[in-house]
Amino acid sequence: MARVAGLVQGYRGRTVIDGLDLAVGEGVLGLLGPNGAGKSTLLRTLATVAPPLGGTLEVCGERIGSERSARLARRRIGFLPQDFGYFAGYTVEEFVRYCAWLREVPDAQAADAARKAVGAVGLAERARARMKSLSGGMLRRAGIAAALVGEPRLVLLDEPTVGLDPAQRLEFRALVRSLRGTAVVLSTHLVEDVAAVCDQVAVMNEGRIVFRGTAGELAALARDSDPGDTPLERGYMRALDGRPAVRR
Repeated sequence: MARVAGLVQGYRGRTVIDGLDLAVGEGVLGLLGPNGAGKSTLLRTLATVAPPLGGTLEVCGERIGSERSARLARRRIGFLPQDFGYFAGYTVEEFVRYCAWLREVPDAQAADAARKAVGAVGLAERARARMKSLSGGMLRRAGIAAALVGEPRLVLLDEPTVGLDPAQRLEFRALVRSLRGTAVVLSTHLVEDVAAVCDQVAVMNEGRIVFRGTAGELAALARDSDPGDTPLERGYMRALDGRPAVRR
């Protein structure tokens, strides 16, 4: 669904990612890494928000090399950044429908698509509530609905469970598991979410992929002496140390 090769990306003269290769196929890829590792930068690049400074980007087999190609790719991409903007006076359904319009979902389908997405995140009863009236967790769920509206082929979620309570996180996991024929990249600090829903895990550190494999393979790297409360946490910490080889 998406591929970067030799990706170079950065901001204000600072290189964040230098020479990264990554292919994303159907299923759920969990993206783990400390703050500053380059996870959000990678997601913004995959979303075509930030053009690569070097290397290549492909979405659904099409190389993104111009604003026109980026605009066409955005029809197939759902993106939830860590901090997303919204019009405070819009209702939840209006906000999600607006996001469907941005993605150029056909008008004849947009209303039903918005209602379906709002219902999928458990906000059907608040569909007419103003965005400014929502709690932090509800706002996050509205953002997830905006990323999923219109059934995009590539879904990019940056810390989607921030602000969700335990029950809402379980509902989110069930929602992600229900997606079919979709490539999902889920950036998170919560290894429990990765273990529960991700088919593959990639660990980023200092702009590089230092591990790629399953959650079980990551946990298998753990040693009793590594910091962490679970094998997965200990395997993650060992991967950050750069001791294991990258798994493909």
